[in-house]
Amino acid sequence: MTGDERRRLIPFAVRAALASVAMASFLLLLKGFAAWHTGSVAMLGSLADTGLDLLASLVTLYGVKVAAEPADHDHRFGHGKAEALAALFQVALITLSAAGIAWRAVERIANPGISEDAEFGIGVSVVAIAATLVLLAYQRSVIRKTGSVAIMADNVHYQSDVLLNLSVIAALVLDQFVGLHGADPIFGIAIALWLAWGAFQASSNAIDQLMDKEWSESERRDYIEVAAKQEGVRGIHDFRTRHSGSHRFAQFHMEVDPAMSVSSAHRIVERVEGALQHAFPRVEVLIHLDPEGHVDTDNPLVEADVTPHWFGKRL
Repeated sequence: MTGDERRRLIPFAVRAALASVAMASFLLLLKGFAAWHTGSVAMLGSLADTGLDLLASLVTLYGVKVAAEPADHDHRFGHGKAEALAALFQVALITLSAAGIAWRAVERIANPGISEDAEFGIGVSVVAIAATLVLLAYQRSVIRKTGSVAIMADNVHYQSDVLLNLSVIAALVLDQFVGLHGADPIFGIAIALWLAWGAFQASSNAIDQLMDKEWSESERRDYIEVAAKQEGVRGIHDFRTRHSGSHRFAQFHMEVDPAMSVSSAHRIVERVEGALQHAFPRVEVLIHLDPEGHVDTDNPLVEADVTPHWFGKRL
Protein backbone atom coordinates (compact mmCIF):
# COMPACT_ATOMS: atom_id res chain seq x y z
CA MET A 1 0.00 0.00 0.00
CA THR A 2 1.42 3.38 -1.03
CA GLY A 3 1.56 6.43 1.21
CA ASP A 4 -1.19 8.12 -0.84
CA GLU A 5 -3.48 5.08 -0.50
CA ARG A 6 -2.88 4.92 3.25
CA ARG A 7 -3.70 8.63 3.67
CA ARG A 8 -6.88 8.19 1.59
CA LEU A 9 -8.11 5.49 3.96
CA ILE A 10 -7.29 7.38 7.18
CA PRO A 11 -10.68 9.23 7.33
CA PHE A 12 -12.53 5.87 7.47
CA ALA A 13 -10.51 4.74 10.49
CA VAL A 14 -10.84 8.13 12.19
CA ARG A 15 -14.64 8.09 11.75
CA ALA A 16 -14.79 4.57 13.21
CA ALA A 17 -12.75 5.73 16.22
CA LEU A 18 -15.01 8.77 16.68
CA ALA A 19 -18.09 6.52 16.58
CA SER A 20 -16.49 4.35 19.26
CA VAL A 21 -15.83 7.41 21.46
CA ALA A 22 -19.41 8.64 21.07
CA MET A 23 -20.92 5.26 21.89
CA ALA A 24 -18.69 4.73 24.94
CA SER A 25 -19.56 8.22 26.25
CA PHE A 26 -23.29 7.51 25.96
CA LEU A 27 -23.01 4.13 27.71
CA LEU A 28 -20.79 5.57 30.44
CA LEU A 29 -23.51 8.04 31.45
CA LEU A 30 -26.25 5.42 31.20
CA LYS A 31 -24.39 2.75 33.19
CA GLY A 32 -23.21 5.29 35.77
CA PHE A 33 -26.80 6.09 36.65
CA ALA A 34 -27.73 2.40 36.58
CA ALA A 35 -24.88 1.43 38.94
CA TRP A 36 -25.91 4.14 41.40
CA HIS A 37 -29.60 3.27 41.11
CA THR A 38 -29.30 -0.53 41.45
CA GLY A 39 -26.26 -0.83 43.73
CA SER A 40 -25.11 -3.82 41.66
CA VAL A 41 -21.42 -4.75 41.85
CA ALA A 42 -21.71 -6.46 38.45
CA MET A 43 -23.15 -3.25 36.99
CA LEU A 44 -20.30 -1.33 38.64
CA GLY A 45 -17.86 -3.66 36.91
CA SER A 46 -19.60 -3.09 33.60
CA LEU A 47 -19.45 0.67 34.23
CA ALA A 48 -15.70 0.46 34.87
CA ASP A 49 -15.23 -1.53 31.69
CA THR A 50 -17.17 1.10 29.73
CA GLY A 51 -14.97 3.80 31.24
CA LEU A 52 -11.98 1.89 30.00
CA ASP A 53 -13.70 1.49 26.63
CA LEU A 54 -13.93 5.27 26.40
CA LEU A 55 -10.27 5.65 27.28
CA ALA A 56 -9.32 2.91 24.83
CA SER A 57 -11.39 4.56 22.10
CA LEU A 58 -9.74 7.93 22.74
CA VAL A 59 -6.32 6.31 22.62
CA THR A 60 -7.32 4.44 19.45
CA LEU A 61 -8.37 7.73 17.88
CA TYR A 62 -5.06 9.29 18.85
CA GLY A 63 -3.11 6.21 17.78
CA VAL A 64 -4.79 6.01 14.38
CA LYS A 65 -3.94 9.64 13.66
CA VAL A 66 -0.36 9.51 14.95
CA ALA A 67 0.52 6.08 13.50
CA ALA A 68 -0.77 7.17 10.09
CA GLU A 69 1.53 10.19 9.96
CA PRO A 70 4.26 9.80 7.35
CA ALA A 71 7.87 9.29 8.37
CA ASP A 72 9.74 12.47 9.17
CA HIS A 73 13.30 13.54 9.93
CA ASP A 74 13.14 12.33 13.54
CA HIS A 75 11.04 9.19 12.88
CA ARG A 76 12.27 7.70 9.63
CA PHE A 77 10.40 4.41 10.21
CA GLY A 78 7.11 6.18 10.93
CA HIS A 79 5.12 6.54 14.15
CA GLY A 80 3.56 3.07 14.45
CA LYS A 81 4.86 2.38 17.95
CA ALA A 82 2.77 5.22 19.38
CA GLU A 83 -0.09 2.70 19.57
CA ALA A 84 1.99 0.29 21.69
CA LEU A 85 3.02 3.05 24.12
CA ALA A 86 -0.60 4.15 24.51
CA ALA A 87 -1.63 0.51 25.08
CA LEU A 88 0.77 0.18 28.02
CA PHE A 89 -0.82 3.26 29.60
CA GLN A 90 -4.23 1.61 29.19
CA VAL A 91 -2.95 -1.58 30.80
CA ALA A 92 -2.03 0.26 34.00
CA LEU A 93 -5.50 1.79 34.27
CA ILE A 94 -7.26 -1.49 33.48
CA THR A 95 -5.28 -3.30 36.19
CA LEU A 96 -6.13 -0.66 38.82
CA SER A 97 -9.79 -0.77 37.83
CA ALA A 98 -9.91 -4.58 38.06
CA ALA A 99 -8.33 -4.48 41.51
CA GLY A 100 -10.89 -1.90 42.68
CA ILE A 101 -13.85 -3.92 41.42
CA ALA A 102 -12.52 -7.13 43.02
CA TRP A 103 -12.05 -5.31 46.35
CA ARG A 104 -15.61 -3.93 46.22
CA ALA A 105 -16.96 -7.41 45.44
CA VAL A 106 -15.08 -8.97 48.37
CA GLU A 107 -16.51 -6.29 50.65
CA ARG A 108 -20.02 -7.13 49.42
CA ILE A 109 -19.42 -10.84 50.17
CA ALA A 110 -18.24 -9.98 53.68
CA ASN A 111 -21.12 -7.53 54.22
CA PRO A 112 -24.01 -8.80 52.09
CA GLY A 113 -26.40 -6.33 50.55
CA ILE A 114 -29.22 -6.60 48.07
CA SER A 115 -29.19 -4.85 44.72
CA GLU A 116 -32.33 -3.04 43.67
CA ASP A 117 -34.50 -2.47 40.60
CA ALA A 118 -33.25 -5.35 38.47
CA GLU A 119 -35.60 -4.37 35.64
CA PHE A 120 -33.84 -1.04 35.16
CA GLY A 121 -30.36 -2.61 35.27
CA ILE A 122 -31.40 -5.30 32.78
CA GLY A 123 -32.90 -2.68 30.46
CA VAL A 124 -29.66 -0.67 30.51
CA SER A 125 -27.66 -3.78 29.70
CA VAL A 126 -29.94 -4.65 26.77
CA VAL A 127 -29.52 -1.13 25.37
CA ALA A 128 -25.74 -1.46 25.80
CA ILE A 129 -25.70 -4.78 23.94
CA ALA A 130 -27.74 -3.37 21.04
CA ALA A 131 -25.53 -0.28 20.74
CA THR A 132 -22.37 -2.39 20.88
CA LEU A 133 -23.59 -4.71 18.11
CA VAL A 134 -24.26 -1.71 15.85
CA LEU A 135 -20.77 -0.35 16.52
CA LEU A 136 -19.17 -3.74 15.87
CA ALA A 137 -20.90 -4.01 12.49
CA TYR A 138 -19.70 -0.52 11.50
CA GLN A 139 -16.14 -1.23 12.66
CA ARG A 140 -16.01 -4.46 10.64
CA SER A 141 -16.99 -2.55 7.50
CA VAL A 142 -14.15 -0.08 8.13
CA ILE A 143 -11.68 -2.91 8.79
CA ARG A 144 -12.56 -4.48 5.43
CA LYS A 145 -11.75 -1.17 3.71
CA THR A 146 -8.64 -0.13 5.62
CA GLY A 147 -7.17 -3.18 7.36
CA SER A 148 -6.55 -0.89 10.37
CA VAL A 149 -4.92 -2.83 13.21
CA ALA A 150 -6.00 -0.20 15.76
CA ILE A 151 -9.68 -0.45 14.78
CA MET A 152 -9.36 -4.24 14.64
CA ALA A 153 -8.10 -4.29 18.25
CA ASP A 154 -10.90 -1.95 19.31
CA ASN A 155 -13.39 -4.26 17.62
CA VAL A 156 -12.10 -7.29 19.54
CA HIS A 157 -12.33 -5.33 22.80
CA TYR A 158 -15.96 -4.36 22.19
CA GLN A 159 -16.85 -7.96 21.39
CA SER A 160 -16.05 -8.78 25.03
CA ASP A 161 -18.49 -6.06 26.14
CA VAL A 162 -21.41 -8.12 24.86
CA LEU A 163 -20.40 -10.96 27.19
CA LEU A 164 -19.91 -8.56 30.09
CA ASN A 165 -23.37 -7.06 29.67
CA LEU A 166 -24.89 -10.53 29.47
CA SER A 167 -23.13 -11.39 32.74
CA VAL A 168 -24.67 -8.29 34.39
CA ILE A 169 -28.13 -9.45 33.29
CA ALA A 170 -27.44 -12.94 34.68
CA ALA A 171 -26.19 -11.50 38.00
CA LEU A 172 -29.27 -9.29 38.46
CA VAL A 173 -31.67 -12.10 37.59
CA LEU A 174 -30.00 -14.56 39.98
CA ASP A 175 -29.71 -11.96 42.74
CA GLN A 176 -33.23 -10.51 42.69
CA PHE A 177 -35.48 -13.06 41.01
CA VAL A 178 -33.89 -16.38 42.00
CA GLY A 179 -32.72 -15.26 45.44
CA LEU A 180 -29.02 -16.09 45.06
CA HIS A 181 -27.80 -12.91 46.75
CA GLY A 182 -24.14 -13.90 46.45
CA ALA A 183 -24.36 -14.00 42.66
CA ASP A 184 -23.87 -10.26 42.16
CA PRO A 185 -20.44 -9.96 43.89
CA ILE A 186 -19.31 -13.26 42.35
CA PHE A 187 -20.07 -11.92 38.89
CA GLY A 188 -18.26 -8.73 39.92
CA ILE A 189 -15.14 -10.76 40.70
CA ALA A 190 -15.50 -12.61 37.38
CA ILE A 191 -15.62 -9.27 35.53
CA ALA A 192 -12.53 -8.08 37.42
CA LEU A 193 -10.68 -11.23 36.35
CA TRP A 194 -11.84 -10.68 32.76
CA LEU A 195 -10.46 -7.13 32.83
CA ALA A 196 -7.17 -8.34 34.29
CA TRP A 197 -6.87 -10.97 31.53
CA GLY A 198 -7.56 -8.31 28.91
CA ALA A 199 -4.85 -6.13 30.45
CA PHE A 200 -2.38 -9.02 30.25
CA GLN A 201 -3.17 -9.64 26.59
CA ALA A 202 -2.91 -5.94 25.75
CA SER A 203 0.44 -5.66 27.51
CA SER A 204 1.78 -8.73 25.67
CA ASN A 205 0.85 -7.31 22.28
CA ALA A 206 2.28 -3.88 23.13
CA ILE A 207 5.56 -5.35 24.42
CA ASP A 208 5.87 -7.53 21.29
CA GLN A 209 5.68 -4.40 19.14
CA LEU A 210 8.12 -2.42 21.27
CA MET A 211 10.56 -5.34 21.31
CA ASP A 212 10.36 -5.81 17.51
CA LYS A 213 9.09 -9.37 17.78
CA GLU A 214 9.47 -11.45 14.62
CA TRP A 215 6.50 -12.54 12.54
CA SER A 216 5.21 -16.08 12.97
CA GLU A 217 7.19 -18.86 11.29
CA SER A 218 4.44 -19.45 8.73
CA GLU A 219 4.38 -15.76 7.76
CA ARG A 220 8.16 -15.69 7.45
CA ARG A 221 8.15 -18.83 5.31
CA ASP A 222 5.42 -17.54 3.00
CA TYR A 223 7.16 -14.18 2.59
CA ILE A 224 10.61 -15.51 1.84
CA GLU A 225 9.20 -18.11 -0.56
CA VAL A 226 7.87 -15.34 -2.81
CA ALA A 227 11.29 -13.68 -2.91
CA ALA A 228 13.31 -16.88 -3.33
CA LYS A 229 11.42 -18.12 -6.40
CA GLN A 230 12.17 -15.00 -8.45
CA GLU A 231 14.53 -15.52 -11.36
CA GLY A 232 18.15 -14.62 -10.64
CA VAL A 233 17.97 -15.07 -6.84
CA ARG A 234 20.78 -17.42 -5.72
CA GLY A 235 20.18 -17.28 -1.96
CA ILE A 236 18.73 -15.25 0.93
CA HIS A 237 20.08 -14.74 4.43
CA ASP A 238 19.89 -12.33 7.39
CA PHE A 239 16.09 -12.27 7.11
CA ARG A 240 14.46 -10.11 9.80
CA THR A 241 10.89 -8.95 10.35
CA ARG A 242 9.03 -6.77 12.82
CA HIS A 243 5.76 -4.98 13.54
CA SER A 244 5.30 -1.29 14.29
CA GLY A 245 1.66 -0.46 14.88
CA SER A 246 -0.26 -1.01 11.65
CA HIS A 247 3.00 -1.15 9.67
CA ARG A 248 5.13 -4.24 9.07
CA PHE A 249 8.75 -4.34 8.01
CA ALA A 250 10.97 -6.99 6.45
CA GLN A 251 14.62 -6.93 5.46
CA PHE A 252 17.08 -9.48 4.12
CA HIS A 253 20.31 -9.96 2.19
CA MET A 254 19.81 -11.37 -1.29
CA GLU A 255 22.56 -13.20 -3.22
CA VAL A 256 23.01 -12.96 -6.98
CA ASP A 257 25.61 -14.07 -9.54
CA PRO A 258 28.91 -12.31 -8.63
CA ALA A 259 29.68 -11.70 -12.31
CA MET A 260 26.41 -9.85 -12.88
CA SER A 261 26.50 -6.12 -13.66
CA VAL A 262 25.12 -3.62 -11.15
CA SER A 263 22.35 -2.73 -13.59
CA SER A 264 21.25 -6.34 -14.01
CA ALA A 265 21.38 -6.99 -10.26
CA HIS A 266 19.30 -3.88 -9.67
CA ARG A 267 16.63 -5.16 -12.05
CA ILE A 268 16.42 -8.39 -10.04
CA VAL A 269 15.98 -6.39 -6.84
CA GLU A 270 13.17 -4.39 -8.41
CA ARG A 271 11.49 -7.57 -9.64
CA VAL A 272 11.67 -9.11 -6.16
CA GLU A 273 10.34 -5.92 -4.55
CA GLY A 274 7.45 -5.83 -7.01
CA ALA A 275 6.50 -9.45 -6.35
CA LEU A 276 6.62 -8.92 -2.59
CA GLN A 277 4.61 -5.71 -2.81
CA HIS A 278 1.94 -7.51 -4.82
CA ALA A 279 1.73 -10.47 -2.41
CA PHE A 280 2.16 -8.47 0.81
CA PRO A 281 0.93 -4.91 0.10
CA ARG A 282 1.23 -3.62 3.68
CA VAL A 283 4.86 -4.60 4.23
CA GLU A 284 7.82 -2.29 3.72
CA VAL A 285 10.87 -4.23 2.53
CA LEU A 286 14.58 -3.42 2.57
CA ILE A 287 16.88 -5.61 0.43
CA HIS A 288 20.67 -5.66 0.68
CA LEU A 289 22.44 -7.12 -2.36
CA ASP A 290 25.31 -9.61 -1.96
CA PRO A 291 27.38 -11.69 -4.41
CA GLU A 292 26.61 -15.39 -4.12
CA GLY A 293 28.58 -17.05 -1.31
CA HIS A 294 29.37 -13.82 0.52
CA VAL A 295 29.03 -14.06 4.32
CA ASP A 296 28.38 -10.77 6.13
CA THR A 297 28.47 -11.87 9.76
CA ASP A 298 29.50 -14.66 12.09
CA ASN A 299 26.30 -14.26 14.15
CA PRO A 300 24.87 -17.82 14.32
CA LEU A 301 21.33 -16.53 14.89
CA VAL A 302 21.41 -14.54 11.67
CA GLU A 303 23.15 -17.13 9.51
CA ALA A 304 20.79 -19.86 10.73
CA ASP A 305 18.19 -18.19 8.53
CA VAL A 306 20.14 -18.73 5.32
CA THR A 307 17.97 -19.91 2.46
CA PRO A 308 19.71 -22.83 0.68
CA HIS A 309 20.96 -21.85 -2.77
CA TRP A 310 18.92 -24.61 -4.41
CA PHE A 311 15.68 -23.26 -2.95
CA GLY A 312 15.11 -20.56 -5.57
CA LYS A 313 16.17 -22.86 -8.43
CA ARG A 314 13.85 -25.66 -7.34
CA LEU A 315 10.86 -23.29 -7.24
